[in-house]
Amino acid sequence: MRALKVTKVAALALTFAWVAGCSSTSTQTDSAGMAGGMDGADSGAMTSGMGDASGLSGSALPGAVANLQTVFYFDFDQSTVKADAFADLEAHARYLAANPQASVRLEGHADERGTREYNMALGERRGNAVSRFLMVNGVGNGQVEVISYGEEKPAMMGHGSDSWAQNRRVELKYGR
Repeated sequence: MRALKVTKVAALALTFAWVAGCSSTSTQTDSAGMAGGMDGADSGAMTSGMGDASGLSGSALPGAVANLQTVFYFDFDQSTVKADAFADLEAHARYLAANPQASVRLEGHADERGTREYNMALGERRGNAVSRFLMVNGVGNGQVEVISYGEEKPAMMGHGSDSWAQNRRVELKYGR
């Protein structure tokens, strides 16, 4: 009975996220060029999408997305995009939809708890959740690559809740 209620709530939340994504009326465009080279990804990472793309960070980001959040955090053992990430992700989606030559790599991460295999799958689910959000908001399938590093690339070393919270994330890395 409880599982049925959780499933209904999850379906309702996804429906609201989809409707919110479809209701965007902004027509902003940015013709800023992309910068950066190509680099290799870890051979142990799970990937899906368009191939290898270089990550850009800080001031090297395209002008339209330079001031947006590029790291999105998740709750323990969850792959649901949090509502506080919607505005920045919608802005990333507007930029990508307006610039079909642009691409983004979504790097999924997990904290150290759980097996390596489980954390690789969890990182992949988190990346795919962000990818679906972007695509619902107009981004083309060929513009997005999802890669999971699981627990292999922690943002913060440590064995406590603060460290774990920083490591449960998806990072957006722009490339061309």
